[in-house]
Amino acid sequence: MSGLGVSRINAPSVPLFPPSALNGLNSEVRVLVVDEHPLLREGIAATLAGKSDLTIIGEAGDGPEAIEKFRTLQPDVTVMELQMRLMNGVDAIRAMRTERPAAQIVVLTTFAGDVLAQRALEAGASAYLLKDRVSTELADIIRAVHRGIKRIEPSIALQIAEHAAYETLTPRQVEVLQLVSGGHSNKLLAKELMISEETAKTHVQSIIGKLHARDRTHAVTLGLRRGIIQL
Repeated sequence: MSGLGVSRINAPSVPLFPPSALNGLNSEVRVLVVDEHPLLREGIAATLAGKSDLTIIGEAGDGPEAIEKFRTLQPDVTVMELQMRLMNGVDAIRAMRTERPAAQIVVLTTFAGDVLAQRALEAGASAYLLKDRVSTELADIIRAVHRGIKRIEPSIALQIAEHAAYETLTPRQVEVLQLVSGGHSNKLLAKELMISEETAKTHVQSIIGKLHARDRTHAVTLGLRRGIIQL
């Protein structure tokens, strides 16, 4: 898909961005697409086809390949999935921003968890968009990010606001919750982590409290939903 040819379309009659953001909007934006599923990369290409100002210059199917393509192709904007083999998208974003602090990255994912979104934004992502909005919003968000405008899915922004007062799980508690999601009892947690069973129980109780969960099963459900842990 490198060098994908595209044709010009008419600009929308109603401005989508502030006038200052429209200056230079029609200059070419070179895009790198990162997603482990070829069909989804093809879908993104189809969505951007026909946009004369957007050109896909390359694609990658995992984190290390994404970093290599980013380094060699120097895209203006990278469209990045978070869940990938070998290296997750958050770590790939962090590596890209370390190499080029001004790198512009749009997260495009199916994962709506507020904690995962916060990790991506803290790593340096400029926008966070869910894949069910790709056909209607991706092109405009790429343009906005290229102009220095940050964008985040409204539903995720609301989740972040709703959970802002919640205590954050410590790395150890995230590890414990991940193990609990795999069916570990307190006894198995103690053995796996080389701690006492009482300490394991205390960790689980603290996690339940911080997540405002009813019990350990509900805590796992909330952890998955918010992107704290993964299956």
